[in-house]
Amino acid sequence: MGANDIKDIQLFLAVARERSFTRAAAKLGMTQSALSHVIRTLESRLRVRLLTRTTRSVSPTEAGERLLQHVAPLLQEIETELVAITDMGDKPAGTVRITAIEHVVDDIVWPRIAPLLRQYPDLHVEISSDYRMVDIAAERYDIGIRYGDLLEKDMIAVRLTADEPMMIVGSPAYFEWHRKPDSLQDLMKQNCITLRLASSGGLYAWELQHEGRPIEAKVRGQAVFTSSYSILNAALSGAGLAFLPESLAGIHVREGRLLSVMPEWCPPFPGLYAYYPNRRNSPRAVALVINALRREPDRISPGTAVLNNLAGTFRP
Repeated sequence: MGANDIKDIQLFLAVARERSFTRAAAKLGMTQSALSHVIRTLESRLRVRLLTRTTRSVSPTEAGERLLQHVAPLLQEIETELVAITDMGDKPAGTVRITAIEHVVDDIVWPRIAPLLRQYPDLHVEISSDYRMVDIAAERYDIGIRYGDLLEKDMIAVRLTADEPMMIVGSPAYFEWHRKPDSLQDLMKQNCITLRLASSGGLYAWELQHEGRPIEAKVRGQAVFTSSYSILNAALSGAGLAFLPESLAGIHVREGRLLSVMPEWCPPFPGLYAYYPNRRNSPRAVALVINALRREPDRISPGTAVLNNLAGTFRP
């Protein structure tokens, strides 16, 4: 097997994992037609069809599934060993792939690893902002960042933040026309700003508590978003009530732009953790990034400080 075969198999694996030429081509930075041509050429050389193609979907054949299940781990092991050899040099090098919710990227990931990139010019990071739950092993991420109660099993986890207080908030303009709720029944009658979950497509149920009992409040309202920044802006404009982390909404409450209601109904969310596979020889680059994520940055801009430990509202 030549080098071209290995490269082409890696491209096939990308299509097989994504179940789509379009998505795989976008991730690989190549055109869909070029990627399709590579796969057809590979199938011709191997004299076996690897993918079943229809107008709506792409799926591995029996032979393709065998490549996916048996060859992909071998290639991953080779890649890991090559990275380990590279790490034996004087300077850490390579690409570390991270998945986190967009607000965590803004507030936790980037402020903590930016100094590291200045220190090690041969170190690269690829950061994916995603609200859905990601299987980091299957999608070949090095590090995932999620809340403590959402961690994948069999992973090494490193705590990054303290537990996050939550708040139900609305603007003074909203309360000029609406009574402040003080019970679940009152809350369900309010115009609530809701989140569409990327993982299931459903609406996020506010995770509240009453007298120590957890409650999932399936609130409704006129506005639905997929981003906490949009939900915050809608609440500030008077569109309705929002369920947000204290670190995001707190400054607006303190300065009078938002009012907090039903605080006794708002439990804190677990802190953020970085997690990664339990490998005996983790690349030095991954270890450096993990250590950087564990440390609070020396200085945080005022805009970033407002978003400290964000994303509790939108746990995939």
